[in-house]
Amino acid sequence: MAATTPKTIVITGASDGIGAAAARALNASGHHVVIVGRSEQKTEAIARELGVKYYLADFARLDDVRQLAADLTNAYERIDVLANNAGGVFGDPAKTIDGFEKTFQINHLAPFLLTSSLLPILIASRASVIQTSSIGARSGKVVIDDLDHDRDFTPVRAYGTAKLENILFTTELDRRYRAQGLASAAFHPGNVASNFAKESDSWLKYLAKAIRPFLITPDKGAAQLIWLATTAAGSEWTSGTYYEKFKPARRINPQANDAKLAQELWDRSEALLGIHQQP
Repeated sequence: MAATTPKTIVITGASDGIGAAAARALNASGHHVVIVGRSEQKTEAIARELGVKYYLADFARLDDVRQLAADLTNAYERIDVLANNAGGVFGDPAKTIDGFEKTFQINHLAPFLLTSSLLPILIASRASVIQTSSIGARSGKVVIDDLDHDRDFTPVRAYGTAKLENILFTTELDRRYRAQGLASAAFHPGNVASNFAKESDSWLKYLAKAIRPFLITPDKGAAQLIWLATTAAGSEWTSGTYYEKFKPARRINPQANDAKLAQELWDRSEALLGIHQQP
C-alpha cells in the first residue's frame, strides 16, 4: 500500500489488536500515525517501535477523554482521520467514576465525547471518523431511557447495544456534518484473535480463549480500518454506512436504520455529557 499525500491519523485502542496492526501498516505507508491507549507500558512500546507520538487515556474516565481532546487540538493543525477503535466487553455490571455503565461509556459515550470535542478540527480538516463496530450489533437493543442497562444487563446485550450505538452515531454524524465535509463510517472487523473480553469476569473470557485458534489475525481484522482511512468517501465508500467485508452490511439490526433513534441517541448522549454542538 503506497501512500500518496500523508494523512494525520489518530487511532484509539492502538496498544494491541487491530489498532496496533493498523498503526503499523499506516505508519509503514508514510502516514503520520498518532496512537492512543490506556496501558502506558503497551502504548509506549508500540509508539517506540514505530517512532510515533502517543497519548494515554482511560475511556472509563471522561476527564481523560477531555484532556486527550485538548492535547490533540493543541498539538495538531489538522486531523485527517479519527479511528474510534477503543472498546471492550465486561462481565458484571459496573459503574465508572462518571456514573455510567462501563460498557456503554467505554464503547459509545467516550468516543462520542472525543469526536464531539474534536469537531472543529475534524471539520476544518474534512476528516473521516471511523468507528470499529461489530457483528454483535445484531443482538443489541437501544432503549433511550435505559442506556445504562439498569433493567436488562448481560455482557452480550450491553456490548451488542454499544456496537449498535456506534452505527447509529455514524449515521447521525453523517446526517449532521456531511455538508460541512465530514465523513463517517463504521465497520465489523471480523472475528479477530485479540484481547477481546480479557477484562470480563464472565464466561465470555473463557469462550474467547477457547475459540482463539479459529479467529482471524489482527492484521486481517485491521484491513477495513486501513481501507477506510486511506481512501476517499464518495468514491471508494459511502459516508454514513456500516461495512462488513468491504461492502455495506446486508444483515443489520433494524434499529440501525432508525433515523429518529439515531437523533434521539445523539441528543441523549449530549445531555448526559452536558455538551451541545450546533449541527
